[in-house]
Amino acid sequence: MVDQGATQNLNWRENELIVLEKIVKEYKFGKGGFRALDEVSLKIRRGDLVSIVGQSGSGKTTLLNIIGGLDRQSQGTYWLGGQDTTKFDDVRWSAVRNRTFGFVFQAFHLVPTINALENIALPLIYRGIPLRQRRHQALNLLRALNMERLAHSRPSELSGGEQQRVAIARALITEPFIVLADEPTGNLDTKSASMVLEMLLQINQQGKTVIIVTHDPGIAAMCRVQVRLADGHIVEVLER
Repeated sequence: MVDQGATQNLNWRENELIVLEKIVKEYKFGKGGFRALDEVSLKIRRGDLVSIVGQSGSGKTTLLNIIGGLDRQSQGTYWLGGQDTTKFDDVRWSAVRNRTFGFVFQAFHLVPTINALENIALPLIYRGIPLRQRRHQALNLLRALNMERLAHSRPSELSGGEQQRVAIARALITEPFIVLADEPTGNLDTKSASMVLEMLLQINQQGKTVIIVTHDPGIAAMCRVQVRLADGHIVEVLER
């Protein structure tokens, strides 16, 4: 069960919700190594819609993983909701991650042996929520997203776009403050990609902070903030 007290000191009304100060991420290989991020500094405001763009190997996914607590920086400071995350131990980071972020991946990561409703309800297990309540919350979310017809279909019975929409619903079931999406339209056809993007835009319009890693300049241009990476450095930040 997730410790609800782990997030009690985080201030979600903080205007600068995410503050990265000179973030470095190094990977060691024998006597050598590779610096995936090199002194990256960035501020993301509450309710922002942000795209992170750049060539393959520029550090986009590494940056997203550090923001979401899936990875830790080698150097630098990451402030989340006014709290210095370098002081979080693994247990606290796990609890904060579960209660703060909703993750959407390019590869969907749905469990193939269970249906859409059960996939969406999965994150609630880690909060110790009983089975009946988990399913009730998942069904209510499907109805709100006009996806109720997908409830009892397994991933193999769904199109790529439908699978990604289920994955987004799974990310939303915990009512996260921040949604992180890593190439969410990368495996989709144009029509499905448009539907998924519209879903993410609606989530942002409802007040959630949404951060999207993408290689698509059209998607990037729709975001209020565009962050461009190259060789582990931020080379440009555009705001509109």
